[in-house]
Amino acid sequence: MKVAVIGCTHAGTSAIVNTAKLYPDAQITVYERNDNISFLSCGIALYVGGVVKDPDGLFYSSPEKLEELGVDTKMRHEIVSVDTDRKTLKVRNLVTSETFDDTYDKLIITTGSWPIVPKLEGIDLDNILLSKNYRHSNTIIEKARHAKHITVVGAGYIGVELVEAFQQNGKQVTLIDSADRILNKYLDREFSDQIENSFREKGIELALGQTVTSFQGEEGKVTKVITDKGEIQTDLVILCIGFRPNTGLFKGQVDMLDNGAIVVNSYMQTNKPDVYAAGDCCSVLYNPTGKMMYIPLATNAVRMGTLVARNLVKHTTPYMGTQGTSGLKIYEHNIASTGLTEGAAKDEGLQVEAVTITDHYRPEFMPTSESVTLKVVYETETRRVIGAQVISKADLTQSINTLSVCIQNRMTIDQLAFIDFFFQPHYNKPWNFLNTAGLQALPEIQTETPVHV
Repeated sequence: MKVAVIGCTHAGTSAIVNTAKLYPDAQITVYERNDNISFLSCGIALYVGGVVKDPDGLFYSSPEKLEELGVDTKMRHEIVSVDTDRKTLKVRNLVTSETFDDTYDKLIITTGSWPIVPKLEGIDLDNILLSKNYRHSNTIIEKARHAKHITVVGAGYIGVELVEAFQQNGKQVTLIDSADRILNKYLDREFSDQIENSFREKGIELALGQTVTSFQGEEGKVTKVITDKGEIQTDLVILCIGFRPNTGLFKGQVDMLDNGAIVVNSYMQTNKPDVYAAGDCCSVLYNPTGKMMYIPLATNAVRMGTLVARNLVKHTTPYMGTQGTSGLKIYEHNIASTGLTEGAAKDEGLQVEAVTITDHYRPEFMPTSESVTLKVVYETETRRVIGAQVISKADLTQSINTLSVCIQNRMTIDQLAFIDFFFQPHYNKPWNFLNTAGLQALPEIQTETPVHV
């Protein structure tokens, strides 16, 4: 069996390693444009902020490790074109400019995503940077050394993490987003407000509800960010607007969503039976809504890559879908979320209710007992849990993994009230705070007043 893999970050590395182990006789060739593989882009802010001193730790595999598995690893090779009917590839060696053809029996597409770059006046000025790969991270570190004022455009996870890192490095920082609050895709306002307050306390300027319209510069370098509400002087701009699937090669060859995300079934197959896709280049089943959506996350990618290998010869293990579960640490705040926020649920047209509790996570007689705020969103009619968020100075983020399982298994808020959790004063209360949220959401019991004769 001749297997070709295009792209080698999270999904690609996972697919390759597992394919090599499951099918030792397979002839596997991987084509990667970069000179490195498996870079954990979620660690860029930690690297930029100096928390991670050795960037080698941000790579969990290497071309050498793949070659040890017998994989023909062709780094700095670009796929020029694909014919999924004839099962052929045209390849360019980016070092020598040589082109050649290849064939495959099975094709695995793991081309990932690429940052969204708006077509704005001045976008090509120097010191306007992206944040995605290892090369980007090194450029950000080098340019930031000489910058006094850094502007981050986009208040998602990567944007807010970079803002924190730059501020802790002594930079003046501005965060711009067209939404009126940060992290609006992941958190409801009562949670995002807490992080915004921390940013303001640290002297970070929040330019929210503003859309960038252009950039201005001097001597080829950016000096101003122009928004629809004013202008911001700056030395360096980092674009963190979001990502789109890197799938232009396959347009018209496999089915896609409107945004270019490749559509796969539960066995990671495209509409072409011998063509598979995984990771940020394709859509995923989003369990809270039951829809195919685009949710680029490393966790989704490694699971899907593993499943590609397991299903490459025959259907064995279906994908269970995702809740889009994620976590974040900003200053003293430990934050995590899963599924839909209350706002997102209403945007989806769902009839929902939410319960929010603030409690001490363990008994007050303990030496410390930080408070925790938990919000659980559930459907009004079915009472099915569809989302949750947590924030605390204590690291209680693993509780969101528990609620992810609840969403995965279509559990109700009423069941959450009585799930069996252990009690030990070092860790929690007799009623775990997850139970407490469920208890608070229980409907009242209507009782009839006895009639005395």
